[in-house]
Amino acid sequence: MNAKLKETIQELKKISIEKKIPLWKRVATELEKSNRRRRRIVNLTRINLHTKSGETILVPGKVLANGELDHKVSIVAWKFSQQAINKIKEAKGEIIHLEDFMKKEIKGRRVRLIG
Repeated sequence: MNAKLKETIQELKKISIEKKIPLWKRVATELEKSNRRRRRIVNLTRINLHTKSGETILVPGKVLANGELDHKVSIVAWKFSQQAINKIKEAKGEIIHLEDFMKKEIKGRRVRLIG
């Protein structure tokens, strides 16, 4: 596990305790999984199928470009493939890295965990 990921996990746990937001603890637990193959990897096909326009979704892992995205969504994730970034932008969606999203005042409402 790389140092930046470890730092992010620790920060998620800290925020979860300080602000009493269980969502961050759940995300930290997902990211802590020791094996890369056990971490969540979500393709755009799945995001497109299970979301509506205007939603904010959180992927505790990586977003890959397999499939298409035909509506505007905000996607929060630890990592994005470059092709996924391009397709999300083409659909007028928003890409938010987990580290940036953690800094926002969020209670876990209106954010769906997907994976």
